Amino acid sequence: MKKKTLVRTLTGIAVAAVAIGGIVIHANKNNKNIADEKDIADKNDITTDEMTSKTDEEVTNNESISDVYNISDTEESVSDIEKESSDNSIESEVNNEENTDKLSAEKEYIENSFYISEIPNEIFALMQGKSYKDNCTVPYEDLRYVHILHKDFEGNTKEGELVVNRLIAEDILEIFRELYNQSYPIEKVKLVDEYNADDEASMSDNNSSAFNFRFISYTTTISKHGLGLAIDINTLYNPYVKTVNGALNIEPANATEYVDRDKEFEHKIDHNDLCYRLFTEHGFEWGGDWSSAKDYQHFEVSDAVSEAYVNGLK
Repeated sequence: MKKKTLVRTLTGIAVAAVAIGGIVIHANKNNKNIADEKDIADKNDITTDEMTSKTDEEVTNNESISDVYNISDTEESVSDIEKESSDNSIESEVNNEENTDKLSAEKEYIENSFYISEIPNEIFALMQGKSYKDNCTVPYEDLRYVHILHKDFEGNTKEGELVVNRLIAEDILEIFRELYNQSYPIEKVKLVDEYNADDEASMSDNNSSAFNFRFISYTTTISKHGLGLAIDINTLYNPYVKTVNGALNIEPANATEYVDRDKEFEHKIDHNDLCYRLFTEHGFEWGGDWSSAKDYQHFEVSDAVSEAYVNGLK
């Protein structure tokens, strides 16, 4: 019994020793790992120091930090951008001034192009024997020259000339100024004298005109055109139409395709047209509203106005 007990005791001591040794070995291994990690950390510290030292050395060896990081080049780039921006700003200001001057000159030109005057001598010389015939009973002093601007069918600005009675001169000027402002297209506005005072020639060329002294056919009554109290607009597209002895009379003769007013086509004057609205707002009557005939191009003062004027001539 004593022998077995001794063996067990020795065995237990051996096991304990082995266990203790494992702990020691494990501890030593841990200590080694810690030492290795410390060495790595030290090496890292050395590397960081070396890098810092190297950077400082590079900065020291160069002339300046500006050279190292190309700061001077950046400053030059910024300077170039600022200069370019300044140049662009100056150029923009110059362009704005030029545009302002151009708009101002254009506005002045437009304002100066709409005016009324007594008939200039050179214009009256052109009218004599044509629109102002030898038997004209309307005093020369009662007529006015009206200069206007208008937009042609291509949208270009054109100068126009009209001769009208002094009674309607201001209205005509205001109407044509508004037509121009609204870019209302009128192909031509020439004195009928440029067509030798031939109404058919003027109308067939789509010319808009006013004064042309004449009597109403087969009467001694002066027509309202003869008094300078009527005007025709875009005549080709807005013809005079009347049935006489069963035959359709169309003036101008080349306006047949524009007789049917139910058709849609450009430059047609009707109740929705700006030209119609402006003239009627100024007290004119439209020939398109007549019953015995239709004169779609024609605007005139009322009979009361024309009769009062004629009576004043007597």
